[in-house]
Amino acid sequence: MHFDLIDLRLYLNTLEAGNITAGALRSHLSLAAASARIRAMESSLGITLLERGRRGVSPTPAGKALARHARLMLLQAERLQQDLAEYAKGVKGQVRLLCNTTALSEYLPELLADFLRAHPNLDIDLQELPSQRITHALREGAAELGVVSDAVDTQGLQTRAFRDDPLVLVCAKDHPLAEARSVTFSQSLGHDYVGLNAHSALAIYLEEQALHAGLRMPIRIRAEGFDAVLRMVAHGAGLAIVPLAAVQRCTAPLPFKSFALQEPWAQRTLLLCARDFDALPRYAQALLHALQPQQGS
Repeated sequence: MHFDLIDLRLYLNTLEAGNITAGALRSHLSLAAASARIRAMESSLGITLLERGRRGVSPTPAGKALARHARLMLLQAERLQQDLAEYAKGVKGQVRLLCNTTALSEYLPELLADFLRAHPNLDIDLQELPSQRITHALREGAAELGVVSDAVDTQGLQTRAFRDDPLVLVCAKDHPLAEARSVTFSQSLGHDYVGLNAHSALAIYLEEQALHAGLRMPIRIRAEGFDAVLRMVAHGAGLAIVPLAAVQRCTAPLPFKSFALQEPWAQRTLLLCARDFDALPRYAQALLHALQPQQGS
């Protein structure tokens, strides 16, 4: 085998992006150089790693095996770099943290900023994903830490409570549902919705719940972030489901009404998770400590 860590990063970036062009961009390589590196990997191994199609690329069985080992090798390389960084000033390490929509927008910004200020030699690779994809990535060794909803299966991972994260239904005060005492999710699906970006973890989660109910969410418009969603709801564009924390954070007196959702899937708790907290490298354990709720807080 004749390939290096750059090849492995390129290969994983290509799988995550779904095509070589985007994988090359993420790897800061030209398309020609990226294509040549992947062909050289396949040639040195004597096997096909990627199935090429009009819609992009997908891994062959051998390609899936390589991806598993590549993630572990890159994670070990990062840990090696961080361990050696303690002996060389100015060398930076990186923690990969995966989180869902609510954690990213409501709970993590200040915590992560404080952590970065206190640890100038550490960077954070932060990515938003649906909780189910986060747990899969952690099991595969693709990240050190994740923040997920307790609604997903965390078998094989260790977890610690992070935050309570109930979801609420919001509507304008002149909406037909505003006078109701309570509203079920199924009842709400007879009305138009304002949704988050279709690729956001919460948008995917809510649309899955609608499908479980045998219905679809009638999305009239999508917006980036809870603030924009709430402002559109307040002006009558439709209903929305957002974390209670997003409503509580609003300082402006927006004219909307919120309903607590009684469905079990809406009574969420966010969890910190990892394959093994005690086995995390010291830099990842430092981030874990910074994210854990402090006693008495």
